[in-house]
Amino acid sequence: LAGGPVPGSPAVLTGLCPLAGPSPTSSIHVYTQREVYGTVGSHVTLSCSFWSSEWISEDISITWHFQAEGSRDSTSIFHYAKGQPYIDDVGSFKERMEWVGNPHRKDGSIVIHNLDYTDNGTFTCDVKNPP
Repeated sequence: LAGGPVPGSPAVLTGLCPLAGPSPTSSIHVYTQREVYGTVGSHVTLSCSFWSSEWISEDISITWHFQAEGSRDSTSIFHYAKGQPYIDDVGSFKERMEWVGNPHRKDGSIVIHNLDYTDNGTFTCDVKNPP
């Protein structure tokens, strides 16, 4: 957009769904939406659901990463570990993020409020269920 962000402009958020697991025979399947669209100033839910043939451990961890459009670097923006959500203190998401997931329901979703044009990029949800 020329001249910077415009209220009501679309923000394109893309998601990746990596597979993570403790061993080749016992993996977790992680599912996200391929693309999520939102408008500047609105909010979006970044869905992250997962499936595992194993029980959900108390040591389950969920991490969200963000890679800005055109950047090679990825930044951690959110962690869930030991039963507690932790929003990272760095970056532009720290005041705009909300945890809405529930690992016991196999849900690691977050909401990003007050979308900005600079939120365009790739969000990755990573789930680990030790052992």
